Amino acid sequence: MRKQEEPSVTETVLVLQGGGSLGAYECGVYKTLAKRGIKFDILAGSSIGAINSSIICSAQNAHKDTAQVLEDFWLTLAESDVPSPFLTYSLLPLASLSSTLLSADKMMAILSSMYSVMYGNPKAFTPRWFKPDSLDYFSPYKWNYVYDTTHLKNTLNQYIDFRYLNKIDGDSEKNTGSKNNNNTNNDDLRSRLIITSADIQKGEPVIFDSYRMDIDADSIVACAGYPFYGIQWSTIDGRYLWDGSLLTNTPMLEAIKASPEHNKKFYIVDVFPREQKELPTNMIEVWHRARDIIFMDKTNTNIEMLKIRERYLSLLKRIHTIINADDAKIDEKSKAKFKEIESEYNELIHGYGAVIEEVTRVSRTEKTHYLYEDGDFSAYRIQKLIRQGEEDAEKALSESSSQNRLKD
Repeated sequence: MRKQEEPSVTETVLVLQGGGSLGAYECGVYKTLAKRGIKFDILAGSSIGAINSSIICSAQNAHKDTAQVLEDFWLTLAESDVPSPFLTYSLLPLASLSSTLLSADKMMAILSSMYSVMYGNPKAFTPRWFKPDSLDYFSPYKWNYVYDTTHLKNTLNQYIDFRYLNKIDGDSEKNTGSKNNNNTNNDDLRSRLIITSADIQKGEPVIFDSYRMDIDADSIVACAGYPFYGIQWSTIDGRYLWDGSLLTNTPMLEAIKASPEHNKKFYIVDVFPREQKELPTNMIEVWHRARDIIFMDKTNTNIEMLKIRERYLSLLKRIHTIINADDAKIDEKSKAKFKEIESEYNELIHGYGAVIEEVTRVSRTEKTHYLYEDGDFSAYRIQKLIRQGEEDAEKALSESSSQNRLKD
């Protein structure tokens, strides 16, 4: 017997990338999305995107002012002392001695990043040279990390109410559905959190899904242990985990795999510029641009491949309809063969037949390029990134609305 077509469900998904302090840009983007009244069924993120996603998911489920909670978190991270603007501008004469005059803004950013490297961030990470009680304090050649993340866990516990992040009454079945499905009771639904980490020993992704397990501060920090910046790894259930961005910085496919039967409407925030007209002029700029390309990820390719899959499935549906039509001229032997694969067809179509209805991307751009901008936690830079995210999101949403009107 043919399985009846079920009404389609569309889930709205926010995908946030990793990028250190550039996560403040994601905060600005979310503020604009919240102003537009956009709520999300799934929050997916890697690295700092995992942290932002967790804060948003918890606050949204608790019916709090989610944008304000997220911004407060970022302003808390920005409270640490950084080099003063006076110090930065006083160094401008030295910069003029070089072949290229660095802008005051760029110099301040570089100094702030250097400050973070030396002193860490009191709300997030602490260098090991400030922890003399460490057993191998005088043996840095034995260190497998530089920055301790205990303070980050404490900060997350202040801003995330895990009662609203995890399963309701321990029953994941109560969480199924979508806020966009008119046949469900919205009061019983919670937004779903999907964050990613990487298993150090196996080299494979480890997914934390709030519909399948309880997530705590340790789980979130496990998704943000970026080894190239010396961030400490985490141990969860006997597995040693690093930053999820090592495998994918844009966990779009992970969101699709979580509920492959539901259509998706994606909002994706690109914190690393996709395009850069200027070619690198020195090795620092070479490394910077190469890093942008690596972390920009394969989002375009993933979307393209998913669209191709949609076409294949659509073609299968059409063939299936033709074969099962009352006037189809098919002999009994062929009908028997088709019946044998009917269950496989239903599993494929109804289990993986979701389509991507829409993708809205908000992409950050840069006027100047320097390598460690993702380590600048100065209050000035954080506030500037938040404003930039708000403005870019307004532009992206306006352009998306115009394109949709043209399609109509």
